[in-house]
This record gives sequence, C-alpha cells and structure tokens, in this order.
Amino acid sequence: MDISQSPGSVLRHPGYLNFAASRVFSSLSFQSIGIAMGWMIYEQTHSAFALGLVGLCQFLPMAVLTFVVGHVADRFDRRRIGLVCQVIEAVTALVLAIATWQQWLTPAGILAAVTVLGAVVAFERPTMAALLPNIVPASMLQKAVATSTSLMQTAMIIGPSLGGLLYGLHPVAPFAIAALLFAVASFNVISIRMQWSPAKREPVTLASVFAGVSFIRSRPVMLGTISLDLFAVLLGGATALLPMFASDILHAGPWGLGFLRAAPAVGALAMSIVLARRPLSSNVGRKMLAAVAVFGVATIVFSLSTNIALSVLALFVIGASDTVSVVVRSSLVQLLTPDEMRGRVSAVNSLFIGTSNQLGEFESGMMAAALGPVATGVVGGLGTIVVVLLWMRLFPDLTKVKTLQG
Repeated sequence: MDISQSPGSVLRHPGYLNFAASRVFSSLSFQSIGIAMGWMIYEQTHSAFALGLVGLCQFLPMAVLTFVVGHVADRFDRRRIGLVCQVIEAVTALVLAIATWQQWLTPAGILAAVTVLGAVVAFERPTMAALLPNIVPASMLQKAVATSTSLMQTAMIIGPSLGGLLYGLHPVAPFAIAALLFAVASFNVISIRMQWSPAKREPVTLASVFAGVSFIRSRPVMLGTISLDLFAVLLGGATALLPMFASDILHAGPWGLGFLRAAPAVGALAMSIVLARRPLSSNVGRKMLAAVAVFGVATIVFSLSTNIALSVLALFVIGASDTVSVVVRSSLVQLLTPDEMRGRVSAVNSLFIGTSNQLGEFESGMMAAALGPVATGVVGGLGTIVVVLLWMRLFPDLTKVKTLQG
C-alpha cells in the first residue's frame, strides 16, 4: 500500500508532527485558561455584558493588526513568529497565575490579559495556517488540515474540561499548567522541518499590504465560503454565553461548564476523524451549505434546552457541522493561494474567523443583556439558516464546487 494513501501517513511526514504538537499544546493551553477566565469574570460580575466584553477584547487586536500580521507572515520565518507568540502566551499565563495566587486579578485585569492574548493570537493563527503548505505537498493538504483539526479538537475537548477541573482544585492551577504547555508548544514550533522554502517576498507597498483582500474578492468561491462562515457563526454564537447557560439555566458548576464547552469539540473531533479518513470528494459546496444550516438548527435546540444532556447533544452537532465548513474553508484558502501571499490571505481569513467568533461573542452578550440568552440563541440560529438561503443566491458558484482540488 502506498504510504501517501494511508490515513496516518501525514503524521509521519517530516515536520508535520512538530507542527501538530505546537498547535495542539497551544490550543490546549488557550482553552484551559479561557474556561478559567470566563468563569472568573462571570463569578465576579454576573454580567452578560462582561462576557460580551471578553469577545470584544479578543477581536479588536485582531481587527487592528490584520494587515500588519499578513505582511509579517509573508516576509519572515513563520516558525520564529510562532515561537515569539507562544513565549508571550506562556509569560501571560504565568502572570495570570501569580495575579490569581496573590488575589490581584480583577475583571479589568482579566480583560487586559484577554486583549494581550488576542493580539498574540492575531499573529499566531494565520502564521501557522500559512506555514502548513510549506510542510506537506498539495496532494496531502486536505488530509493534513483534517488531521490537524481533529488533533486540535481533541485539545479543545481536554482543554475546557482540564481548565474546569484545575480551577475546581485551585484557581491558580489552570494558569500555571497553561504556562508550561505554551512553553512545550514553543519548543515544537521551532523544531519544525520545512520541505519547501518560501518564495522571494515582494517589497512593502500599499497595494501589497491589501493584496490579501483583493485576492479574496477576485475569487467568488473563496469570498462566499469565508463570508458564509463569518455571518453564520456571528449570528449563531449562543455558545459564547455558556457560562450564563451553565449557571442560570442548566444550574451546572465549573465542571458542568467544562463539559458544555467540550461538547462542540467532541463533535468536531468525530467529524474531523471522518474527514481525515474519507476526505470530501464530491458536491463539496452543497455539503458545506447543508452543514451550516444544521449548525443553525442545532443552535436553536441548544438555546431552548433546559436539560443538560440535550444541551450537550446539541453542542456536539454544532461542533460536527461547523467542522465541515472549517475544513472546506481552510483547504480552499491554502490550495487557491500562492505561497508568497498565504500570510496576507490567511490573516484576512483569520479576521473573518475572529469577527465571527470574538465579535459574535460580543454581539451575543449585548443581545442577551437585552433579550436574555434563550431568545438570543433562537434568533441567532434562525439568522444562520436565513444566511445559508441568501448565500445560495448571492454566491451560486458555491453550490457548484465539487472537490477541494483548487
């Protein structure tokens, strides 16, 4: 059997294991401290507005830095950028541990830490995404993306549960462990072996800075795919209110919140394993649109649920359906973009993702303050379904995408 066809072959590809380990440990750490910070700020404020501010503080640095990030990722060694980012994350986690230990950590301090982490993630995520095609050939890219997604979703399952468990044992623990894991991630990123050297970089001009935007706009399929995810998750972001649902509706503690946070990742892991073994090979566009519609329906079910088992099941479906969109979008962005522009295009893609996730959290927090969490989730889920129907008309080429071969 040709090794390139075996399901696990991508993990044996030179450099890929270090790449995957770096992303996994970084994600594990981020999720672990995220659950701790979310619980702490809601425990101190009991405010949906404060939960919304967490998302806003993550989003604003990304919005400001997007075009700087893209050029940095296209002009410098992407491994070194990842190293610097993860070292800063380790230091931030260590400071949070000390501040919690000394009982200095206030809501303002949590938001300040979230802002720092948001700025660092603004550099780390698009840079690491742009690095992957320098490690594996195009023929393995969809499998590499799916495998990376499955590994990161495993981290996202363990991370919230670990964060909730550690926080239950001692509030300092999740931050201290995260600092150590960020350090492990930084060791792995600098150990990555690259199979293809980046192309010669063009000089910095105003046109080159905004080239990523122009590139995406010129490709309707890519624009439609990215913007679909943006509006679907922006509207269907009720999961940003999990501390509120866990505390006030489902009456679960930090451990229960950890399980709720882990449920979408379990669903995403299951779907990403399926996609790693059986990559999408036909009617990719229609399957992606259907998956986003399912995401909207599951969001409505979660919002109306008062039973924790049903809530976990709905979150599982949310994670599984979202993964289809993630793999399609990530594969298309990498396959259709030349290496010399991957940093800028990945940065714009990350801005769209950040807008949907972090700004979606802010939007959900604001709506929940006015309407309550249940109405917010139902309206968001219905909005997601409407977006799918609208995008089928605005971007008809999406329904014609058959494969992920560029």
